[in-house]
Amino acid sequence: MKKAVYPGTFDPVTNGHLDVIKRGSIIFDTLIVSVGRNPLKETLFSVKERMEMIRDHVKELQNVTVDCFDGMLVDYLKKQQTNIILRGIRTVSDFEYEFQRALTNRALNKEVETVFVMTSEQYSFLNSTLIREAVSLGGSVNQFVPADVEKRLKEKFKHMYGKNS
Repeated sequence: MKKAVYPGTFDPVTNGHLDVIKRGSIIFDTLIVSVGRNPLKETLFSVKERMEMIRDHVKELQNVTVDCFDGMLVDYLKKQQTNIILRGIRTVSDFEYEFQRALTNRALNKEVETVFVMTSEQYSFLNSTLIREAVSLGGSVNQFVPADVEKRLKEKFKHMYGKNS
């Protein structure tokens, strides 16, 4: 059985992330979507909230689980008894960054393999940072994230800044 880990911040989960998850669930027997706790990144949503948002949208995928991790990804892979990382690629600059990460992970553990999946064309420009920014400025992002995620974003910014986004 082939098991892979799809790690990320997912702050918030986007339609692009969900596309990669669905496609990864076809490629692998088991896919673990794992929300990383990165001390260098400040997030809008807690790990628990991010996991809930992902779980809400992968329920129908029987071979997908949602988890979280701290520390080094290569250590988490060992804990999960796999050596495969799934990553989505949107652009050439994504590839350069992800290629460096893949080589670093392989240097840390020579058994680690990274599988890249090209993002579907309609999601190639999406990223969580732009989505958060748009909502913080009162924009609608309903074409980029599920409706419940957009609602959570608007509630979060309203609570934080008193804005009626």
